[in-house]
Amino acid sequence: MSNLNVLKRPILSEKSTAQNEAFNQIAFEVTLSATKTDIKAALARFYPKVKVVSVNTTIVPGKAYRTKTGVAKSSSWKKATVTLKAGDKIEFFKGV
Repeated sequence: MSNLNVLKRPILSEKSTAQNEAFNQIAFEVTLSATKTDIKAALARFYPKVKVVSVNTTIVPGKAYRTKTGVAKSSSWKKATVTLKAGDKIEFFKGV
């Protein structure tokens, strides 16, 4: 799998920010077919100064919701929680 297609976006929520501050972990939305080694290689390519210690993945199931014509379901997606080496950091917003 190409490194360009693995990472979709970083997840910037209250929970992921707290994990970043407490455990030096960052969450990313990745493609469903991405493996842990693919994710680690993509991070090494896009952020060469950062050392990845571990990668944990989970598939977030889609949720059912009601519509005018019946029940629909949102798509499932894969989340990767990446633990960085102590002292390493990825800045998404500089100077904010």
